[in-house]
Amino acid sequence: MPRGRHAIPSARVYPLPIATLMSFASFGFLFVFLPIALTGFCLAARWGAGAAIAWLLACSVAFYPMAHWPVLAVSMAGNALLGRWIRATEGTQAQSRILALGIGLNLVGLAVARGWDAVPPGISFIAFGQIGWLLDQRGGPPDADGRQTAATHALTILFFPHLLAGPILRLRDIAEQCADPRTWQPSGGNLAAGGAMLLIGLLKKTLLANPLGALVTPGFADPASLGLLPAWAAALAWSFQLYFDFSGYSDMAIGLARMFGVRFPVNFASPYKAQSVVEYWQRWHMTLTHFLMSTVYNPLALAAMRRRRARGLGVDRAAQRTAGGFAAMLLGPLVATMLLAGLWHGATLPYLVFGLLHAFWLGVNHAWRTFRPGPRSQAWHAVAGRVAATYLCVLLASVVFRAPSLDVAGTLFAGMLGWHQGGPYLHGALHAVWLAGLGAIVWGMPNSQQIVDGAIWRPTLPWAMAAGCAATLGLLSLGGTHEFVYFQF
Repeated sequence: MPRGRHAIPSARVYPLPIATLMSFASFGFLFVFLPIALTGFCLAARWGAGAAIAWLLACSVAFYPMAHWPVLAVSMAGNALLGRWIRATEGTQAQSRILALGIGLNLVGLAVARGWDAVPPGISFIAFGQIGWLLDQRGGPPDADGRQTAATHALTILFFPHLLAGPILRLRDIAEQCADPRTWQPSGGNLAAGGAMLLIGLLKKTLLANPLGALVTPGFADPASLGLLPAWAAALAWSFQLYFDFSGYSDMAIGLARMFGVRFPVNFASPYKAQSVVEYWQRWHMTLTHFLMSTVYNPLALAAMRRRRARGLGVDRAAQRTAGGFAAMLLGPLVATMLLAGLWHGATLPYLVFGLLHAFWLGVNHAWRTFRPGPRSQAWHAVAGRVAATYLCVLLASVVFRAPSLDVAGTLFAGMLGWHQGGPYLHGALHAVWLAGLGAIVWGMPNSQQIVDGAIWRPTLPWAMAAGCAATLGLLSLGGTHEFVYFQF
């Protein structure tokens, strides 16, 4: 397969040897880095919260590839100064200008970094985290000496469980936890629950996501050779690979943070069970969705409302049901937000089209809610139909997301319509049963949060024995260079 945009890991994204970029699903991380980090945390906690935080930050420094640390150091120092400046100008008109300057500098830095031959890992997550940090500096009293702010800032951006691929943390997600000394006291309960979440994520990655490359890679490498069923198999396999890869990473990130006493926000909540594309984005990459809603969509929608009020036009629900009101207050902000969501993944045409596709699906969804309001049928066939329709929209956009070019995506779509004959890609019933089994897991099983924090998992001996067997399977499946998909962003 040619090393294109989605050859993971790619030489363009990671010019360093893969060992310098520690994956959670690797022997080096699980058997060297993590035990040292946990042991040091337990020892440092004896000297108080400050020592525990300092140790975790030191671990985060060791975790990130050293060749890219100068970029991260400049970003941290610059945003720390901007944050102090924003707090110092509270209540003045200058604060908004400084905030706008800080957001602009972070976006320009992101664009410049993406143009390098060696893109720093996790640069998109770091940039959005820094913007969120600056936004959260408004309206709060400054600390007496800035030390707590500096520690919270560093942990919000640098904490290794989310440093490379999220979740995107905001100050409100972690500030109270940082200030609570109980957070930094090692807990057997946190260690057990976090370990369970970590194990679930590991199994998703190694047993479910990685093997799907055997269907996905050849399918997207030569889509012209795929007939009807093989093309659908490639598309379905990719949608499941992306699902289990990203949900596996999110589980591992949340579980790792929990082992150190920190609770991350939920980032993935069974998105393929969504009954609309709006609900899908409320379940998929939830911290990114919340970030874009609060920093892009809501300000644009409020600005549109202010412009309409200035012109004497309505802004209520009745006004939203007019063509002009819907376009100005809903559709315009929505398209801008999803364009940014697409370009956040990368400044390429397929990502741009991916964002536009989801803007179209969301626009249709909002139009239906606005112009055809009313209760939805809860009959099983109606629910199943909504879930299937939503998944089909997501599936089509995910093909564009994965394809190295629009030509490849179009060729695969042609195969899915049966427009060209293909060779034997789907080997009998085996692959069909495989994909059906994965579908049963996606739509029929509870998600990780429901298992660990609900009434299913308990720190008991039977669960410990089951976890041991599962861990053995997961560890036996480690190996190769199967990086998480979102590491390239």
